[in-house]
Amino acid sequence: MTGEQWALLRGHLFPGDRDEHGAVLRCGIARSARGNRLLVRDVVLARDGSDYVKGDRGYRKLAAEFVADNIDVCAEEGLAYMAVHNHGGTDTVGFSGTDMASHERGYPALLDINDGVPVGALVFAAGAVAGDVWMTRGERVEISHLRVVGRPQLELTPEPVPAAIADAGYDRQTRIFGDRGQAILSGSKVAVVGLGGAGSLISEYLARLGVGELVLIDPDRIDSTNLPRVVGARRTDALAWLRNPRRPAFLRSIGERFAAFKVRIAARVALEASSHVRVTAMPRSVLEPEAANLLTDCDHIFLAADSALARRLVNSITHQYLIPNTQVGAKVSVKDGEVSDIFSVSRMSSPGSGCLQCNGLIPAWKLTQEATHPEQRRRQRYIDDEDIHAPSVITLNAVAASRAVDDWLMTIGMLVDTYVSPDHWVMYHPLTDDMVEIDPVKEAGCLQCGPTRFASGDATPLPTAVTAARGGRQA
Repeated sequence: MTGEQWALLRGHLFPGDRDEHGAVLRCGIARSARGNRLLVRDVVLARDGSDYVKGDRGYRKLAAEFVADNIDVCAEEGLAYMAVHNHGGTDTVGFSGTDMASHERGYPALLDINDGVPVGALVFAAGAVAGDVWMTRGERVEISHLRVVGRPQLELTPEPVPAAIADAGYDRQTRIFGDRGQAILSGSKVAVVGLGGAGSLISEYLARLGVGELVLIDPDRIDSTNLPRVVGARRTDALAWLRNPRRPAFLRSIGERFAAFKVRIAARVALEASSHVRVTAMPRSVLEPEAANLLTDCDHIFLAADSALARRLVNSITHQYLIPNTQVGAKVSVKDGEVSDIFSVSRMSSPGSGCLQCNGLIPAWKLTQEATHPEQRRRQRYIDDEDIHAPSVITLNAVAASRAVDDWLMTIGMLVDTYVSPDHWVMYHPLTDDMVEIDPVKEAGCLQCGPTRFASGDATPLPTAVTAARGGRQA
């Protein structure tokens, strides 16, 4: 759930009266090899005395009409139903025998009404949560944890989980984050989309920090103009001797065909930096369904690809699957032959808050341009010369990459102050030495972060190349 949702629910359950209160969570569903996730779409608070009333066998219960209204919405929209109440205590919690008996009486019928989509219950203490989830065919499972994807990021479990002593090689880091922080890094699955100048730095940073799993996506091969900026790239990777303009065309084409993929270089660097990291290197466009689906199971996405279509896809995943992202980049603007502006930017976006779409960073004209065949673009003069590269310097990329990873580290390490904004957008302009912080806006009814897509999980198609070709649902 989002930080905003958690603040609402926690304030309702624990208003300071030491009493019991109730609610219902309506949730989208995401399934993956790492397990099933419930994505909180709606927090519906139960009013004391009318929606949450005196129980027949236990202390209190959700009123029958309140349950009926919410299970009907879940059944209509294909959402999971989770009843919520609280107990006392701080870091340990569990259901009472009365609670479990009520589940056994009522949940088989609710599961049937919900057409087999999961139903269940959560019970909270101030800093803990336990769950009893009923699945199709009578399967019944507990939840491992509840993650609050805000700043700081929180994880609640039924009882405290002791952290293993971190590898001694991370001694200097654990003096900041502790063994528990290092365990969070080790258990994280992080994606980097775009392994050019900024993305290659981010990938190496993450590996050296001890992140457990990396997903690297980029369709491009290295060329000689990338060598000054891409971490770990070698002249042999670019086959520069074959691609020299003085070589015959057939030799240059061989060099272009067999130069190393950027993701392969990044994977090599990551594996040299860490003996524990697991790397999935996908030399494909992130817009291909197979690549896009890899992102839906990650804990964070770093977007270092300067493409409106890639931004839209990652933006969709953030709000559809409740996975935060950070868009990273650097830009040098040249006007009349002179440098007019230089900036490095890091934009961390949290699910449900103001998104890239709301803030004009996915312009429709650019989506149209990128979706048009290259030959048609030339005829329509969308660009003057596709072979002219934009100016770029490794140090500008390093400023953006370092800031992006630092913001993420402070968030998952729970070191960031609780009053900070869930979204952190920072631009650095070295020409004027200005650091500009931007508070992103949120537009009501946005098709990306609004109710159309939010927390819908697997139920909503992603805007991949296939859905676009088939006229699928687009933002």
